[in-house]
Amino acid sequence: MTTKEAIKILMLSPFYFRIELADRKRLILEFCSLHSYPAKRQ
Repeated sequence: MTTKEAIKILMLSPFYFRIELADRKRLILEFCSLHSYPAKRQ
């Protein structure tokens, strides 16, 4: 998942706008790491 995709999803939550900028950045990084999938082997 890209940072742009994560921000798009997180902006749907009103909570996202209530946290500080540094916390938003940390949340985006964590969200990306949790929702990234390794490439499938063939």
